[in-house]
Amino acid sequence: MDKYAIGFWGCYFGSAGLMLAGSVFAYIRSLRRIAVNAATSALASTFFVVAFLGGLPISDAATLDRFLAHVAAVVSALLAYLLFSILGILRNPRSQQRALTLLGALAVLVIAVGWALGPKQALALSLAGAVSLGFVALGFSLRNALRGDRLAWVAVSGVLFMLVAIAGLSWVALDRAHVPWQAHAASALAGTAYLATMASVLWTRYSYLIELNRVMAHGPAYDPVTRMRSNNETNNLVSTAFRHYRDQPVPMGVIVVTIANLYVLEKLYGLAAVNHALFVCAGRLRRVVPAHVEMGRLGEDGFLLLMRNCHGSGDIIQLAHRVRAALSRSVALNTGLDEGTAAHHQTPWVADVGLGVLRVSKTDARAASAVGMGRGMSRAALGYASRVAWFDESSGEIVDMPVLAD
Repeated sequence: MDKYAIGFWGCYFGSAGLMLAGSVFAYIRSLRRIAVNAATSALASTFFVVAFLGGLPISDAATLDRFLAHVAAVVSALLAYLLFSILGILRNPRSQQRALTLLGALAVLVIAVGWALGPKQALALSLAGAVSLGFVALGFSLRNALRGDRLAWVAVSGVLFMLVAIAGLSWVALDRAHVPWQAHAASALAGTAYLATMASVLWTRYSYLIELNRVMAHGPAYDPVTRMRSNNETNNLVSTAFRHYRDQPVPMGVIVVTIANLYVLEKLYGLAAVNHALFVCAGRLRRVVPAHVEMGRLGEDGFLLLMRNCHGSGDIIQLAHRVRAALSRSVALNTGLDEGTAAHHQTPWVADVGLGVLRVSKTDARAASAVGMGRGMSRAALGYASRVAWFDESSGEIVDMPVLAD
């Protein structure tokens, strides 16, 4: 294979690897259906590519053609099923079973008819069946897109890329010795684009399920701006945590974050800019805060983080510094609600952040007093160089920039 062709196919395999890594991440987050669909799509497509590029240890040409005919029939049916599932066509078990039966029967029929033909003819028949399935999938995608499903338009482009890749790989398999590197390049780029579009569709579904899980977990107490617990739900979280603390007095870490310049932002640019700022700050918090730390919105200008089993002060202080660094980065805020002109109505903004950090270890600690103290410390921290105020239990004083314990 030409070195240029190798480079382009390397790009494809790298994209497949990234998609597999993303599916592992989704599986860890308990979104198993999305993870399985992504991994199956990446693995099936990659196996198809490897087989048609001649990467299998089969030296006999006739045997290889027979095997490729089987691969084309099975993989095309599998990818069609996955696409139908992503598009939401298979919404109930009955339709899923029907689709599996029809696609499985079609694959078996193509393979059976192929055995009555020569190896090359069987391969050509399977490839024709794969292309036909691709056009069927294209028709379903177009139908959904015309009915108003914006996600289906992405699927339409993905199926078109898939058809280009199948055409190129068919040329490779049927006339391996006379395929120019440009055909390899076009096939590899089309295959990479197919993976990218399918990954974007799956990511949209993945984001939707994350949002749905949060809504289901918090119900009416879900805050749509920050996608966190609302104020009331945060208060309930703290109250529940302190009730458990009184039964089992294991130290807890509390961080209260105050953003001091939201009021000025609203007066200058309106509520839309404030909502954008809160949305960005909440997203940064989710990325930097570990999974075992619970958090929610606190008041109109703050957040609360609760770390259970906080036996040492080092972890909570380090987390506070990471949070301060994440929230203090500049962001370009939209100051207009019109999507078409959003790029022309942006202003740079930096959150004026103060953090109050305390470790609750006394048996008579109360939720209201701990949260109130943390909020007061966070406002006091606005005058500190580090913007982090720490309550030192040994001295009973509030200090700036604590020395981290080893």
